Order: sequence, then C-alpha cells, then structure tokens
Amino acid sequence: MAAVNHYVFGLDIGTRSVVGTVGYMERNRFKIVAQCVKEHDTRAMIDGQIHDIHKVGEVIRFVKQELELQIKHPLTEVCIAAAGRVLKTMNTHVEQEFAEDTLLTNEHVYSLDMLGVEKAHEELNGNSTEQQFYNVGYSVVKYYLNGYEMTSMEGHKGRKIGADILSTFLPEEVVEGLYAAVHEADLEVASLTLEPIAAIQLAIPEQFRLLNIALVDVGAGTSDICITKGGSIIAYGMIPLAGDEVTEKIVEQCLVDFKTAEKIKLAASKKKDINYKDIMGLKHTISPKEVIDMVKGTVIRMSGEIADKICELNGGKPVSAVFVVGGGGKISGFTDGLADGLKIPNERVAIRGQEVMGNIDFVDIKAKKDALFVTPIGICLNFYNQKNSFIFVYFNGERLRMYDNGHVTVLDAAMQYGFDNSALFPRRGAELVFNVDGKQRVIRGEAGDGAIIYINGEEANIQSPVLQNDRITIEESTYGAAATCQIQNLPEYKGSIAFEVNGKPVQCPKFAEVNGELQSGYYDIRPQDDIKFLNYYTVSQVMQFLDIPMDGLAIEVNNEEAGPNEKVYENFKMRFSVKADTFANLKAPEEEAEQ
Repeated sequence: MAAVNHYVFGLDIGTRSVVGTVGYMERNRFKIVAQCVKEHDTRAMIDGQIHDIHKVGEVIRFVKQELELQIKHPLTEVCIAAAGRVLKTMNTHVEQEFAEDTLLTNEHVYSLDMLGVEKAHEELNGNSTEQQFYNVGYSVVKYYLNGYEMTSMEGHKGRKIGADILSTFLPEEVVEGLYAAVHEADLEVASLTLEPIAAIQLAIPEQFRLLNIALVDVGAGTSDICITKGGSIIAYGMIPLAGDEVTEKIVEQCLVDFKTAEKIKLAASKKKDINYKDIMGLKHTISPKEVIDMVKGTVIRMSGEIADKICELNGGKPVSAVFVVGGGGKISGFTDGLADGLKIPNERVAIRGQEVMGNIDFVDIKAKKDALFVTPIGICLNFYNQKNSFIFVYFNGERLRMYDNGHVTVLDAAMQYGFDNSALFPRRGAELVFNVDGKQRVIRGEAGDGAIIYINGEEANIQSPVLQNDRITIEESTYGAAATCQIQNLPEYKGSIAFEVNGKPVQCPKFAEVNGELQSGYYDIRPQDDIKFLNYYTVSQVMQFLDIPMDGLAIEVNNEEAGPNEKVYENFKMRFSVKADTFANLKAPEEEAEQ
C-alpha cells in the first residue's frame, strides 16, 4: 500500500450521481483503493450544471466521508472536472487585407487565428461585460488566400487572407460553481479539467491522438464530444441527447415511472425476459428484443445527431474512428447508428471499457472495469498530467485563472485579460482616404513598434509559453506616423496633355482640381479631398502657360473662333494672331509728339 500522502482523490460530479475514487500511481499502474457512488436526492444538478450548490456539497461531503472510512485517513484535496456539456462553441469568419502583396509569415497566420478567437469571444459576450468565458481551444476549419481556399498560407504571397475558426469556451460560473460545491465539503481543488479530456486519459492513449479520432461520452442528459488530431485536442462539443432520451421513450411506451424505465433499459442488455408493473399496477413481461425495437427510432435519431455534430466540429468531414464511453452509449444499435451517420465502417466505432484499463488495478475492492468508470478514473489520472487543467498567472499585476491546454502563450493570457489585440502588434498611423477621379484612394500610415513583452522580467514575445505563476508585463504597441501625400506624388499627376499651337507641339502638365479649386503639385492632400485631374486646358490657361498676353489677339481652336474659357483637349489645334484693328488703334509716336 502506498503512503497516504500519495493518494489521489478524484470526483466525478454527474447529473444523477457523484462518483468518488481514491488511488495512487505505482510503476506506471494506477491502483484504486477506494470507491463510492452516491445519487443526488434532489435535482440539484441539471444537464451537468450545478443548480443547488449546498445540496451538491452535501453529496460530496457524504462521498468524502465514506472514502475516508475506507482508507482510514482524512481527504483534504480533490481532483474534479467540468462537464463538456457546458462548453460554448462559436464559428467565426475573419479577414485581413494588406495594401500590397505581402509574404505571409507564421505571425500573420497566428494573428489571423487570434482575430477569429477574439471575434468569437466578443460575439459570445455580446454587450455584457459581466460574464467571463475561458477559451479552451480552437481549430481552423478553412483558410482563404485572395478568396481561394488554402490548407496552409505560410510562405505564400497575398493581399487578402481569411479563415473560418471554430472556438470553444467554458463559462466562468461553471468553474465557480464547482469550486463552491467542493468548498462546502471542506475540500480544496487539486486539479480541474474537462470531463471529455478526463475520459481521453484512458480512452485514447497519447500515441493515438495523432489520428483524427472522436471520443463520445454518452451520459444521462447530454453526449459530450471531443476530437483529436495531430497529437492534440482540436475541438469540443455536445448535443442534448443521451441515455435519458432512451429512458423517456420506455416511460412513454411502457407507462412506468422513470426509475422503473431505467431498470428496464439496463435489463435489456441481458438475455432474460423483464418483468415490471406499470403505473396502473398491471404486471407485464417484455423481452430484451422488444425493448430494443421500442427504442430503435430514438437510438437512430440520437446517433445521427451525434454524427452530424462530430462532422461539424471536425470541419465538415467525418473522423477516422470513434471511441464511446459512458453508460448511455451501451444501448444496442447505438455504435452501428453512429457508424452509419459518419459513413465509416462499423468496426471503427467502439465502446471503450475494460480493454483501456490494462494499467488499472483495484486493490482490496470489488469493481467492474466498465465504460461507466472511464471518466472518474481519468479525472484521477489527470492529476499526474497537469496539462489540460487551470493555472494562475499575473498579467500586468492582475491575477488570472487560465485554462491550460498544454500550450498556453502570452497571447492567450492577453485575450483572457481582455487586452486589446491590436495593441500587441505594430499599429499604423492614421490612413489618408480621398477620392481621385471618382474612385476612393487609401494611403496607409507608417507602422509603429510592436508591444514590449516581459515574462518574469525577461524579454519575450506573443508566442512565448506561459507557466503557472508567471508574471507577464506588456507595454502597448505604438502608432506610426500618419499617412501624408502631395498631389505631385500621385501617378496621375505625371501625365500631360499635348496640343498644337500655331503649328508647333506643346506639352502641358495636367491640372489638379481639389474640391473645385485648382491646386499645384505641392498641395498636401487632406482627408476626404475630392481630386480631379482635368483632361483639358482653357484657352486662357494655354496662353498663360506660354506666357503670352491675350490682349489684342484673335484665337481659334480647331479653326473656329474661341474665347478665353473655351476648352482645349488632347491633340486639339490652336492658333492665335494679332487682330487687324489692333494696329489701326495704335498712334505713331510722331503723331503723339505733334499733339
């Protein structure tokens, strides 16, 4: 027997009952020395959510005391799990556009991912700032480069990138409720994980998690789903259909109360006929096959909806295999229905029970190695692998509790804190927006400096890993200089208009009209300016450009008499000459002298 200070106390706080397990690890084998199951006396929990903290605390205290009697030692700390059924999932689409073709780096891609998670967080919270959600993971469904789907964008060039992101969150009140109920029983939390992750500890060994596999924990009120790929958990979800749905069908068909229906459901897994009394007091005998046929439609509907949810969480495609745990998944026809819904071979959907407990020993207690106990034992095992639990860190002096998915980064902490995502990356100065010949033109400001980040006083970056009790300090990124531009810097200004004047070619620079007034090339463009590059000169402007006074001149444009405001377009022919009466009106110098 191990020393008592090596005992691990795990508690599975379920909708219908609380299961307590005490054990210890010895030479890579987990040895269970005590176990206790206690059903709730009232509906203190509904669908995995604690409604009456005091009542749940009383049940936990009872389980704790029973276990203490078995091991003859007090228990002060406990490992618990939050139900996957309370997870919130959000699908978001985000886009980012650049002023020009940009070589995409890992930072561009990671920033896009975080924009998706941040958008989901904002949509989840809505306008309320009272409720807090923990981000417990996200997966990329699709990437887009210049509007086309891509599997990987790093190393490509593009002007517009986008992504469909599936983000998962855990509401704060769920965590707070669990802590409060445990404290009612004078216990402290040693570790907190999620129920689907606890089940995975046994059901899907780490070496299998490189594969695209789903774990389905079919409980009483809901079915929790967890998906692995590439060595990590990429998505969580749930549907509100599980074992109780089947029980309620038996209640309806057999006209019995819920407890009797539960007994009928459990007895249907055996070969003997089942005897029961309905609510009218009449006796009935029914065969297991009749029970299975009775609930067949419900099982098909339940397995079909779970299959659809798995595909949704997995980016619209089925997984390679499914492992099923929990009592609700043991009903006949469930695994076959799940395989049909996913369109994968039946043998790739299997219930995980005794075969995954090869490293589990029961010491001096009688217990069945069953799928029902996968989650409670997984909660204990999670204590030895503190990943997928909660950690405390300090962000700019404020203490944060964060969900630890095994690769928490500075960026995750910043999001949990509510730090403005844009304040992490270099920020551009104000852009200059104006119109040129009726089309909007945007000139971006200069980029500033990125945020200055420290972890425990040492320089870090947004992707630096964060550990328990780390102290993170971030100074916001800075804005660059605002965008500026003169008219002469616009490409349209470089053009010119060619005329023929008195038989000779003349090149004139284009005029720029800003908000109805002519401006030179040195004009500093202002926001919302309306700029037009004129494709003509007036007669007076041509003469002014040639530095020729118009007084006393006769002017023609394309062989027709023209006034000073006549417009002269590209390749027009213009001619001027001295008017005939100009000389008649002039007096000779000697005539003026005689007078």
